Amino acid sequence: LWVSTRLPTRTMSFGWHRAETLGALASVLSIWLVTAVLVYLAAARILSGDYEIEARAMLATSAGAVAVNLVMAYVLRQPGHGHNPAYERLDGGKGARALPGSTSVRAAFVHVVGDLLQSIGVLVAATVIYFKPQCKVADPISTLLFSLFVLGSTSAILRDVFRVLMEGAPRGTEPGAVEAALLAVDGVQGVHELHVWALTPGLPVVAAHVAVGEWRCPCPPSRLPSGRLLSALPAGTSVDAEAVLRAATAELHARFGLASCTLQLEPCGNGTA
Repeated sequence: LWVSTRLPTRTMSFGWHRAETLGALASVLSIWLVTAVLVYLAAARILSGDYEIEARAMLATSAGAVAVNLVMAYVLRQPGHGHNPAYERLDGGKGARALPGSTSVRAAFVHVVGDLLQSIGVLVAATVIYFKPQCKVADPISTLLFSLFVLGSTSAILRDVFRVLMEGAPRGTEPGAVEAALLAVDGVQGVHELHVWALTPGLPVVAAHVAVGEWRCPCPPSRLPSGRLLSALPAGTSVDAEAVLRAATAELHARFGLASCTLQLEPCGNGTA
């Protein structure tokens, strides 16, 4: 998390935001590794049946683990709204929507919740074994059951990490919706070379070529028709390219909370629309 807050440099022009994505990936993979070991040991115990369990020690340890994990889950919980102070738009603007919490903190929270459920399962199993020693198989069975839950709860984080690293369009910023928002701006006749990706979940980036009608630049923004789509304008009507660029950029930032938006304007024609 500390690395992800570092400012952009000439080499790292987008900043270090993906450091937290790599941290989330490492966290999820470590969870899966530990879970695999636990599943192997639990299966071996069920198959061999040759093991002894100290119910008293198991009760004390699991109760302590439940208490510790409850505290850690409370500390790592993330509000549904608001964002990490490091998540600011790269262009320094204002008005972006609130961004979700850190992916790596989310992964750590899931890890803690998984440990908490495992501890609760062990506590229940220890209680059963304490009163009925012949039911010692409850320990490995609880490990197998809660391991499945941990794997399922971390798969969503892994999908988000994979989408970021493969530069896929983030959830909530679909390319079709971005194109529709651009086409709704006065003066825009077409959009192509549209690319939508994310530096990290919650920091979407857009780059596109925007085709406009015959333009004049510079020109007072007030001369641009307002509240009407270009399709309703007479053929050959010229538009203020600078005003179109400002309007399109503001619309995308306001609607999608972009970290960065790069639009290249070009005259409509020659197959650009």
